[in-house]
Amino acid sequence: MESLKPNGQRAKNAIILIWLVLVFEIVSFISAYFQYDLLRVSAMGGEISLDTITANETSEIVVGLLSAITYIISAVTFIQWFRRAYYNLHLKVNFLNYTEGWAAGCWFVPFINLYRPYQIMKELYEETDELLSKKGISVNQTFSTTLLGWWWAFWIINNFVGQFVFRYTLKAESIDELTTSTIASMIGNLLGIPLALIAIKVIKDYSTVEPLLSEIKDEEETKTV
Repeated sequence: MESLKPNGQRAKNAIILIWLVLVFEIVSFISAYFQYDLLRVSAMGGEISLDTITANETSEIVVGLLSAITYIISAVTFIQWFRRAYYNLHLKVNFLNYTEGWAAGCWFVPFINLYRPYQIMKELYEETDELLSKKGISVNQTFSTTLLGWWWAFWIINNFVGQFVFRYTLKAESIDELTTSTIASMIGNLLGIPLALIAIKVIKDYSTVEPLLSEIKDEEETKTV
């Protein structure tokens, strides 16, 4: 039987990148607020210098680009950790509802990505907790699925807001339309903060418990001892 593959570094990488995403959510919110303020002044007939407009546009482009890059890298590191965790659990549990490949692939399949990642994460928590309990290995009381629902709810809502902002901004031309997209963008940033914090908690909790799986001897190994 294969031994567990190390997943601690992947967890650390995912957590670090999510912290960076959190930082950019705050920076993006501040940048969007400055844009909202400029739009409000403009709507009221106030004068705005060309330099101020140029500086705002540059800021939005740079922050948006860096945020997107950080988000993509964060998604990659999270999926790497997630897949490895599910792979390791497959080594200790005879039957899981999905293959290890689905832990990565489910994020990219339309409609399925609205629920399958949550199902796998929940199974990851529940099966690990049940297995360790059966083997008499104590688990921290904070290890539960309580936060998973919140994690996924924030994820779904934040993604819908992000899609709205992207599509609405492409066709926004008037000050009112730009103001609406800017407000929606700030709402998305605010939603991203608790999402990031909960995601970090979810990874930390599981990565603390996952090494305990190595204490469980496989049935074949037990018989030969």
